Amino acid sequence: MENFEFYSPTEFVFGKDTELQVGELLKKYNAKNVFVHYGGGSVIRSGLLGKIKAKLDEAKIKYFELGGAMPNPRSGLVYKGIELCKKNKADFVLAVGGGSAIDSAKAIAAGAKYDGDFWDFYDKLAQVKDALPIGVVLTIPAAGSEGSASAVITQEKGMLKRGIVSEFYRPVFAIINPELTYTLPMYHMAAGIVDMMGHIFERYFTLTKHTELTDRMAEAVLVSIIEAAKVLIDEPYNYDARATICWAGTIAHNGILGVGKQEDWVTHFLEHELSALYDVAHGAGLAVMYPAYMRYVLDVDVERFRRLAVKVFNVKDDLENPRKVALEGIAELERFYQSIKMPISFGELGAKKEDIDKLLATLEINRGKKFGTFKKLTMEDARKIYELACK
Repeated sequence: MENFEFYSPTEFVFGKDTELQVGELLKKYNAKNVFVHYGGGSVIRSGLLGKIKAKLDEAKIKYFELGGAMPNPRSGLVYKGIELCKKNKADFVLAVGGGSAIDSAKAIAAGAKYDGDFWDFYDKLAQVKDALPIGVVLTIPAAGSEGSASAVITQEKGMLKRGIVSEFYRPVFAIINPELTYTLPMYHMAAGIVDMMGHIFERYFTLTKHTELTDRMAEAVLVSIIEAAKVLIDEPYNYDARATICWAGTIAHNGILGVGKQEDWVTHFLEHELSALYDVAHGAGLAVMYPAYMRYVLDVDVERFRRLAVKVFNVKDDLENPRKVALEGIAELERFYQSIKMPISFGELGAKKEDIDKLLATLEINRGKKFGTFKKLTMEDARKIYELACK
């Protein structure tokens, strides 16, 4: 295990009706003029936004708002939010929604305290040195952004999708009521499940040795996600299964499963090009890319993939043929994705083999000619992985 620093200051308020505490929490963190940021019409149709506004009124907290955050959040809305926050002298940002609204809110919070173009942070021309404090009311368990220090934004000039990590991006509080996910279509719930599993895989596929504790924690969270997902297929309003998924999404990406080890993130980088080009759900793209990536890098550490197969997917062990066990584990992962109606190939996703050159062109702009830690990939490696995903 490597040396590490772990800092996770977010206050999590979890359970039924917890969104009703939003006014009290904002007062606790001295919010007086709040920028409320949210996505599409679902928070309006469900009545959630109205509830939150009522609680802010009750707490005598001023607020102004901007909706429109969408999957694969775009730079255009971030610029609008920054302008509004500066004009209205916001002192707090409240995100209501899933990872897209939260990531957009994080970029706005940092941009509001910066004199230049917020994209400087994503272009590595500047570092985030200050941001407005951020609070979250979560409606979609997926990205884990409610507890993470990262945010991914797509720059519409060139459609470059990039993420950065900054401790200023960690929300000061996050409200998580699993009941708020009841209105979420199962497709989006499934995409979220794939995404949170991916956050665990990126930390599980490591060359760092002697990481038994975090490996076992990762395996336990993966098993819990799979078991809860299977319940939700037949019982979509099962509160306990939803609660497991919601908390797993947070644990998967708040950093606790990656301490003391080298992380990878290659599959996320490969997928970002898919969702930037085709505007598909990030989780759906990951469902296509993970099996392809796993098969391509399998021989880097067959034992790690054998362990995943046995510990998480209950594949019968065979110590004399670990590669066979490992491949069966990857096949089980694909079968699980299919069971929750996720795509597992370019064709099912709507991606095209003839667009691989386009994907590689933006991938190289974003990541350079070589990237990755579990296996250092070249652009030719990336091409072969995309081709595997075409099936």
